[in-house]
Amino acid sequence: METPELWRWIWLALATGLIVGEIAVAGSFFLLPFGLGALAAAIAAFAGVPVGFEWAVFVLASAGLSAVIWPLGRRLDRRSPRHAIGATRWEGREAVVVREIPAGAGQTGLIRLDREEWRAESMDGVPIRAGSTVLVSRVAGTRLIVLPLEDPLDVLEDPSVRRDQSGKEQ
Repeated sequence: METPELWRWIWLALATGLIVGEIAVAGSFFLLPFGLGALAAAIAAFAGVPVGFEWAVFVLASAGLSAVIWPLGRRLDRRSPRHAIGATRWEGREAVVVREIPAGAGQTGLIRLDREEWRAESMDGVPIRAGSTVLVSRVAGTRLIVLPLEDPLDVLEDPSVRRDQSGKEQ
């Protein structure tokens, strides 16, 4: 039969398991409110209160702590830096165009980023000449979407011709 003495140890074991589980499982304080609620119920059980009251302590403490701790966990998650994993590590990096990227959406050329060559597409749809430096803005499947770091008009025109800000030859 269920005795009040048995519930003391059940609450204590549950509290221990949930708190240790919080430490062992990666996450943002998911199990901690329940572990602390079980700990509060264990304290109530050792104080000699009826089992129904222990359950009420567990439910109310867990709900109250969840309302306080979970938003804190979400705020802490937002502040933590995201580590670049896989192909996303290329975002924000500079690369050199190996094969010209033609004008138009979906048109791809080839860029070299460190030791790897990737298919690349111009984000603005402007052509980018081979030898130009580009910035990787995002990864789309097996392609890198890039922005030219040089003025696209300067890349396509004769570099010996000087122009003023309005585009007129000087």
